[in-house]
Amino acid sequence: MKCRFCKTGLEHVFIDLGNSPPSNSFLSEEELNEPEIFYPLKVYVCHKCFLVQVDEYKKSDAIFGSDYVYFSSFSTSWLAHAKKYTDMMVERFGFNEQSQVIEIASNDGYLLQYFKEKNIPVMGIDPTANTAEAAREKGIKTIVEFFGSDLAERLRNYWDVKADLLLGNNVLAHVPDIVDFVGGMKILLADTGVITMEFPHLVQLIDNNQFDTIYHEHFSYLSFYTVKQIFEATGLTMFDVEELPTHGGSLRIYAKHQEDDSKPVSANVQALLDKENAKGITSLEYYSGFQQKAEQVKLDMTSFLVDKKRQEKKVAAYGAAAKGNTLLNFCGIKNDYIDFVVDANPNKQNKWLPASHIPVVNEDVLRTEKPDFVIILPWNLKEEITGQLSYIKEWGGRFVIPIPKLELI
Repeated sequence: MKCRFCKTGLEHVFIDLGNSPPSNSFLSEEELNEPEIFYPLKVYVCHKCFLVQVDEYKKSDAIFGSDYVYFSSFSTSWLAHAKKYTDMMVERFGFNEQSQVIEIASNDGYLLQYFKEKNIPVMGIDPTANTAEAAREKGIKTIVEFFGSDLAERLRNYWDVKADLLLGNNVLAHVPDIVDFVGGMKILLADTGVITMEFPHLVQLIDNNQFDTIYHEHFSYLSFYTVKQIFEATGLTMFDVEELPTHGGSLRIYAKHQEDDSKPVSANVQALLDKENAKGITSLEYYSGFQQKAEQVKLDMTSFLVDKKRQEKKVAAYGAAAKGNTLLNFCGIKNDYIDFVVDANPNKQNKWLPASHIPVVNEDVLRTEKPDFVIILPWNLKEEITGQLSYIKEWGGRFVIPIPKLELI
């Protein structure tokens, strides 16, 4: 395997989570008796550019099919984040009725709807047909296709489309050919246009033991240091960056054409590079020991569940998130330890989690079954979820947060 950015041979394993099925490959009742395909989940770090990456064992067109189960609009906190971003971008850059906003991986229109409310022209690009249909129902024009330089060329040359704002949230890590993807953004961006991308910060992943954010949909795990190199290699310059609390700690990067002199480079850029450098982002030593930290969570989780099983306690989970499937499958947890998982998304309900075969149900089951413990699998939304489910305290129920270490609240 060679680095997907600099093509250096990969020799250093960052973490090996064993074999598991794709995290969003939920099962129907009929499929429970059929064999599942497991893929290696081994992650490497490049010793030259320090891109952390997994091999493309599971092809992206097989992951993002027509029945993709993740709909962004089911998280109220994420919708609030999207609306706040929209207001801020309009205020900072003055986007208006003459501007063109394009979102890559626009999902169900969760964000573009807020630009549309301001009468700013929008276009979404997303490879999943069912989420795109949900966006179209909101009146958002959406192209159902993977983004890359080929699509960017067609949009610019044949449809005369240029993006004044080109954005993508939690997509940069999802693309197997990250060089072609960023190159496509260079093509589609208007001369004085702005690119913003949000993605989980590798530093947060390492420092806070967020190994469960590793799954087959994520091909890359990104530091600002490495992303800056990738963008510069395609003729784009970082002119600002923000650290965000979303997804356990993310970055929002701002990029422009290298030829664009209209936007000064913020001091935030060098400040974050210095911060990462102080952490040791360009030293292999920084990436060592991560396997052991994940193994400790595995020991704590399995010990907790075995102990509660012996006490005949009832354990459920909340949030059928991809990260939850990584955690459960790495720990070897099945439906004999967790009775069910609640999820608000009807596209996941009445299905079963891959490998563990834990049933996904609606919230009414939680009220009926009254479990003693509820494990919050999307721990990045723990404030939202514990507030929403505070009523479990009425029967003495407690929440369990598995990451970065097992915690009962």
